[in-house]
Amino acid sequence: MSRASSMSDVARVAGVSAQTVSRVLSDHPNVGAATRARVRAAVEQTGYRRNRLARALVTGRSRTIGVVTHETDFYSASAILLGIQTAARASGYFVSTATTPSLSLDAIATAVERLMDQGVDGLVLAVPVREDVSLGDLTHDLPTVVVDGMRSSATEVVAVDQVEAGRVATDHLLGLGHDTVWHVAGPDTWNDAMGRTSGWRAALEDAGRLVPPVLYGDWTPASGHRNGTILGRMPEVTAVFVASDEMAFGVIRALAELGRRVPEDVSVVGMDDIALAPYAAPPLTTVRQPFRDMGRRAVEHVLALVTDPETVHEPEVVLPRLVERSSTAPRG
Repeated sequence: MSRASSMSDVARVAGVSAQTVSRVLSDHPNVGAATRARVRAAVEQTGYRRNRLARALVTGRSRTIGVVTHETDFYSASAILLGIQTAARASGYFVSTATTPSLSLDAIATAVERLMDQGVDGLVLAVPVREDVSLGDLTHDLPTVVVDGMRSSATEVVAVDQVEAGRVATDHLLGLGHDTVWHVAGPDTWNDAMGRTSGWRAALEDAGRLVPPVLYGDWTPASGHRNGTILGRMPEVTAVFVASDEMAFGVIRALAELGRRVPEDVSVVGMDDIALAPYAAPPLTTVRQPFRDMGRRAVEHVLALVTDPETVHEPEVVLPRLVERSSTAPRG
């Protein structure tokens, strides 16, 4: 097996010292253009790949972003992570992830510690941090951005306006002539679920409509199906706002099994606009969340903090957008 090329090999081919090679690879300004070009040509010729840990020792940076995610196979988590990875790669950064099995501060802190042990330059907390804590205490003042966390926890937050999402969905159904709107919510331990429920309730109260009791799911289609079975047996139910598309699929399936047609008998609005939403039966009206774009924005924020820790950003709130398809219709 051939030996991997080293910095000394690059120096020998380029006819310079190893120190000069290190300066070129570290983008040091005090290297002439001709020498820089000669070293880079030698890197290509030898196939030298610089060890990231060695680079970190020289520059003080690992060019790695740490990401804490909840241990789940939900579409939203994978889509946000894809946006983070794409944006990080475009900026010349690697991504290291740590998952947390729960949303407790202890579990999140453990995941953060694992990433800090790897020497990451900054963090993206892509978990719904609920408790009002000092972010500096949690991350030891490492540059950090929270995606959809409590705004009281950090100034660096990239979030969808979940209250507005609940309002948009509910107002759409009320505008179609429905007397009220029932709600299948996500777990009340999640920030986004709480925000959507608040927006739904506020829209009904502002319109002077009856606010039905909330039904709770766990984001899965099975929990949507379970709640849809309850709603489908209630003839007064004509409109439902479901807090995620995947739960909405379960609701629609249960309604169909009970002979309730969507949208002729019951209009259904989901939340997220996942890739399968246009292919539901019928195609799902939903409130879109730009997950990949949120991941990109989070990377932009954290890299700005890495470059200049004194950078001040206001929390970036992304407005949701209703996507109308065939699962909603005027009340018959």
